[in-house]
Amino acid sequence: MIGIIDYGMGNIHSVQKALESLGGQTIVTNQPEEVNDCAKVVLPGVGAFSDAMLELEKRDLIPALKEHIRKRRIFLGICLGMQLLFAGSEEAKGVKGLGVLKGAVKRFENKKGLKVPHMGWNQLKFRSKCPLFQNIEDNAYVYFCHSYYAGPEDKGVIAASTDYGRDFTSIVWQENVYGVQFHPEKSQAIGLQILKNFISL
Repeated sequence: MIGIIDYGMGNIHSVQKALESLGGQTIVTNQPEEVNDCAKVVLPGVGAFSDAMLELEKRDLIPALKEHIRKRRIFLGICLGMQLLFAGSEEAKGVKGLGVLKGAVKRFENKKGLKVPHMGWNQLKFRSKCPLFQNIEDNAYVYFCHSYYAGPEDKGVIAASTDYGRDFTSIVWQENVYGVQFHPEKSQAIGLQILKNFISL
């Protein structure tokens, strides 16, 4: 069973619809005990880092998510859900993230000709042989919508990067933990293939 975490800050139903269209069995939940019963967990997210951590804390989901990861069960963070894996964010100084991955989330610089948020289609440049890349070619296009990006301390967790005024981390992978900065549920055939690969893990 794939648990999709509902903490009031994600495209819950579009993610669920995409996974179920590919044969995934899902449950939308905000209950820690249900998270404990799931083989895989998806943490979607749209919005502010501080609000997201507050909502997870309110629902007592933080210990359940950390325990899921500690037990080496599969975890996928999407967009803000990926950023929450890190220790903190420039968006919310002093607010602790989940701290699963070392590093911090940074804001895109305001450069001439560079719109923030980064919104629209952009390419993935593969950095590793991540299992999510099965049947996907390097430089494939996916759909982004974000103003912040992850800055991992350990560059070895960067599975793919994307160019937007600078190279930024678009996919992370560390053992059973995966994170994608883009929205696979909005990325048409490529996004669906990534979700299909996730189901197959």
